[in-house]
Amino acid sequence: MKCPRCESTSYRKNGRRNGKQNYLCKNCGKQFLEPTSPLLETDLIANSNGYSKQTMAEATDIALAKKLPVEEFTEISLSSFSSILAEELRKILLSSDWLESDIFNQFIQKVQQKQRIQNQLETKTSLLLLDAENLKLDINCELFLASVCEYPLQVKLAFANWRNPSTGKQDIELYKRGYQLIHVPGGKDSADAKMIGFGASVLRSYPTVKEILVCSGDGILIHLCNELQNQGLIVYWVRRQGQTLQVENRNTGNLTHYSITMDREIPSLERVVEEIQDLIKNEQNSINTKLQSLATIATLFEERRNLNTNIYQNRPEIEEGVSPTDESSTQSIKQEEKENFVQIGDRETLDKFLLKIIRDFQINSPPTKLSVSKLGTEIQKITGQSPTSIVKKLKLGSTLTKYLESSPTFILKLSGKEYEVMPRSLE
Repeated sequence: MKCPRCESTSYRKNGRRNGKQNYLCKNCGKQFLEPTSPLLETDLIANSNGYSKQTMAEATDIALAKKLPVEEFTEISLSSFSSILAEELRKILLSSDWLESDIFNQFIQKVQQKQRIQNQLETKTSLLLLDAENLKLDINCELFLASVCEYPLQVKLAFANWRNPSTGKQDIELYKRGYQLIHVPGGKDSADAKMIGFGASVLRSYPTVKEILVCSGDGILIHLCNELQNQGLIVYWVRRQGQTLQVENRNTGNLTHYSITMDREIPSLERVVEEIQDLIKNEQNSINTKLQSLATIATLFEERRNLNTNIYQNRPEIEEGVSPTDESSTQSIKQEEKENFVQIGDRETLDKFLLKIIRDFQINSPPTKLSVSKLGTEIQKITGQSPTSIVKKLKLGSTLTKYLESSPTFILKLSGKEYEVMPRSLE
């Protein structure tokens, strides 16, 4: 500590003033009080006359001004003086003595305490009130109720006359699951009355609560639900109907059901209707896919049938007198069949042949698209050979599709699950 006037460290105690220690500077004779914090401007320091007072900032300014020569002080501007003062304050704030002082540690602790309180107030939670004499909740029911709430279920209270033998070992089970057990004296609606009294002031004990589950089937607790709603809370009224839990959101009127025997939520009628509609839609899509597959199979079957019919139609009629076992007659028939088929010996002939098939198909069946499989069927009809054998014999590829993809004359366009064949000039 230094004298605020001359910054001398030579001083002595000189009694007490306003409950604080008073000091007397041996160098300049100024009296001053012990400062509680270098940062607080409200700490007042007494002048040597003992009556007038000034703040720490004023005393610091005066001390800095007295160090300057008169001619320099008159020339210095207010902004320059403020920068000098700011530099001195920065040195004080960043000094190791100040950072390690008890006053600074107390200040930090207060700030941290206020921050923790603020975080707790901002954390929203849910609370469960259980009339254990009216309703029993197992762990599965409790987990379901926790899933209904938007905020985490952190506080659980159970009300009952725990001395009553009818409660059995329910108190031990609930205690192990984290419930606070609140005992009420015996009597009709005693637990309900205690719950109503507690709920009227729930925000005093639990200010972070935003949702409350009122678990009881007693109709008198509707007064508690109304009171909690008036306090701005989201209220769920939980009641048991047979083997089903009914959860009513008192703020919105929505109902949710839970089967105790099946350990699962019972969907609402609207959700059941939506699920049935989804099943019907999926089944329709499956049926459409199967119908498309059947149509494709039927088309292929029809093409094969036409192919076999044309082959037999192109055969010359066998005279009645000729025996089928006559080898010479059979060879002559095969020779005539070969002469009727178109022969393809090079790539140019194959391209012209394919272009003619495409043009004839467009003239005869304009709305129908010519696929690779249909083109292969036409080639088989006219040449008597499979398209793959022709392409391999001419060394133009492994399959007809591969040849058409590499050919500059044709283009393949994907149409559904098959490729449509088109001349490149019509692209």
